[in-house]
Amino acid sequence: MATSRSFTPFLLLAFAGCSVPQVTYKGLGGDDSGGDDGGGGGDSNAAQCEKMDIVFVVDDSGSMSEEQTNLATNFPMFANVLSSFKVNNGKPLDFRVAVTTTGRTVDYFTEVTGGTPISTHEDGDNGAFRNTCGVTERWLDRSDTMLSSHLACRANVGTTGPGIEMPLLMVKYALGDRVADATNAGFLRSDALLAIVVITDENDFSISTDGFTMTTDGSVPTNFNPPDLIDFLDTLKGDRSRWATAAIAADGDCTSTFGDAKDATRLKSFVSQAGPQGAFSSICVGDLTVGLSDALDTFAAACGAR
Repeated sequence: MATSRSFTPFLLLAFAGCSVPQVTYKGLGGDDSGGDDGGGGGDSNAAQCEKMDIVFVVDDSGSMSEEQTNLATNFPMFANVLSSFKVNNGKPLDFRVAVTTTGRTVDYFTEVTGGTPISTHEDGDNGAFRNTCGVTERWLDRSDTMLSSHLACRANVGTTGPGIEMPLLMVKYALGDRVADATNAGFLRSDALLAIVVITDENDFSISTDGFTMTTDGSVPTNFNPPDLIDFLDTLKGDRSRWATAAIAADGDCTSTFGDAKDATRLKSFVSQAGPQGAFSSICVGDLTVGLSDALDTFAAACGAR
């Protein structure tokens, strides 16, 4: 199991007041006041990427209302950090941020104790980036003068999505299938770090075929596994150092102010296999600023390591 790693502390959480936490970040490039401490070879000398393509895969099932409210509250701070981020040469970070969800359109059967399985149909985003909130573009960037509010709005993806979460497969759909059919075309840049954030309170059940049966305990078969996504991303970006990922999910079955969450064993496996390019944060902390902080820490470190 991979847990959030301890990098050079790019990020600090500072809680102001007694309600909504605010996030303060330090060490994210661009500050000319500190300089080198004389030790040589420190983070100030590390080459950092100038471009970052960020994809959020947010669970839009019925159990995610509280999490999405928290996410929408904290996304403006996330947007402010991105807007103020400067790489080592003093230039602002050239970023893009897109949001999709964990579900695909699917037909399956739901097992009923002592009865005939029920035919079930659910509609999902199938990896398409959201173009909601009054912005027709499927991603947002620093040119958006209302970036904070637009990103917060898009983070609130609703709770009417499929009940079978497939975040691993939806990453592949978003960056493969939906690019191929032009839905998400133009988002990926060959010279940008690809950064993926998955947020869910369930385990991953990625399956690309229909007609399967979901058992009474909520289990379904899978045919798209963590190594499959690792291979896809390595091929897509050409090298493991060109992408990074963070998952905010459950480390064991747990309960928080958000409600119950199921052990995300497959997401933990994916993050573990990503190695130093991955971080896992518990959704049961009850405050998504922690997971978002870990994600940015990981992405900043991935840039600095290149």
